Amino acid sequence: MALLVIAEHDNASLKPATLNTVAAAAQLGGDIHVLVAGQTCAAAAEAAAKVAGVTKVLVADDAVYAHPLAESLTPLIVSLAREYSHVLAPATTTGKNILPRVAALLDVAQVSDITAVIAEDTFVRPIYAGNALATVRSADSPKVITVRTTAFDPANADGGQGVVESISATASSGLSSFVGQELSKSARPELTSARVIISGGRGMGSGENFALIEALADKLGAAVGASRAAVDAGYVPNDYQVGQTGKIVAPDLYVAVGISGAIQHLAGMKDSKVIVAINKDEEAPIFQVADYGLVADLFQAVPALTAALDK
Repeated sequence: MALLVIAEHDNASLKPATLNTVAAAAQLGGDIHVLVAGQTCAAAAEAAAKVAGVTKVLVADDAVYAHPLAESLTPLIVSLAREYSHVLAPATTTGKNILPRVAALLDVAQVSDITAVIAEDTFVRPIYAGNALATVRSADSPKVITVRTTAFDPANADGGQGVVESISATASSGLSSFVGQELSKSARPELTSARVIISGGRGMGSGENFALIEALADKLGAAVGASRAAVDAGYVPNDYQVGQTGKIVAPDLYVAVGISGAIQHLAGMKDSKVIVAINKDEEAPIFQVADYGLVADLFQAVPALTAALDK
């Protein structure tokens, strides 16, 4: 049995989500092959070959894959998929964009956002915004799976001796083209891989007040997140959003500031190792999942906490 993992990368290095997906694949047993599709992506392919458990890396190096467009990558994955028992990708924005298309063209049902592997055909996945867990069995071949990366510890990035093999690109579908991108750059950790996250909600009152969050995050070397309410209000950009319709995170420490604790938000962060809530409403639902709660005015508590870290 061989399994295919779709790598996410920037052509120079693998993104952390790929390591978590390889770890999920390892629980299924069999040979793990990794597909690295990009342009001038030899460095990413070499990194994939070193991942523990990977036996082969398939490299499609072509200008058509310079950017991970679903319309370009899907035909390539479909052309390879029938040779594998399972096709896996991280349940990230990219993975969620590509794999449903692959499943549709293969005429199989996708198994989405798995959090545990029971057997090669049986998986656990959250439903109802994470309030229930469903155990599902698939008889399809191949099985097309997206992996909730926070549910699996990452595979070791070193120790593997995978063979690197070049493959040909498939013809471009011509259905989409890359026009441009606007990237937000920050010295802080990336939200989905950060060990500590400080998130703000509607209670912050304005985007300017997020400076309080950022000051605390800088003291702790943390990433900055936000609830959907804060994003919808325009306080911070969309890529800050944590929740069912945002990013799923599970850091060692999650500090929720001025966040009421709507189900949508809890679905994205309740697997955090330690949750700290700061809210002036003692009845806020966030306190039901928090390990530590502080009923206080965030505009007094957050600066006081930041100042205490200077001592």
